[in-house]
Amino acid sequence: MRIFVLALATGAGSGYAPVAPGTFGSLVGVALWALWRALGGVSQTGYALGCALLAAVGVWAAGRAEVIFGRHDDGRITIDEVAGMLLSLAWLPARPEVAGLGFVLFRLFDIWKPFPARRAERLPGGLGVVADDLVAGVYANLGGQLVWRLFA
Repeated sequence: MRIFVLALATGAGSGYAPVAPGTFGSLVGVALWALWRALGGVSQTGYALGCALLAAVGVWAAGRAEVIFGRHDDGRITIDEVAGMLLSLAWLPARPEVAGLGFVLFRLFDIWKPFPARRAERLPGGLGVVADDLVAGVYANLGGQLVWRLFA
């Protein structure tokens, strides 16, 4: 069970990257988004349900991984970036430039942590680990929607 928890919590091992593990976790999110889009049969509702399920599993895995690693929001936990990245691309066109825009916006908001992300980060356990990245994902999605509608 420990290996399963760590595989999930570290975003398929991306959290073990020697530098910028959050960026690598976000790239796992982009890869998962591309896979879902390539399947072609995933509806917007299915995508939203998949994001919600991943976030819920992420909260559980991050909470368990905190116990294993012995600290809150350990840098090796990147499932939160995966979930936030997927949210940042929801309801946007399946285009490479959109994925790039979403990636940049998500990393910006994930690092900046505008209100209420920093407050969400203080929630206990895995919820605090994942919640701030979901807030960043919402901000990135709204920014992506705005940019797409203005310049597409």
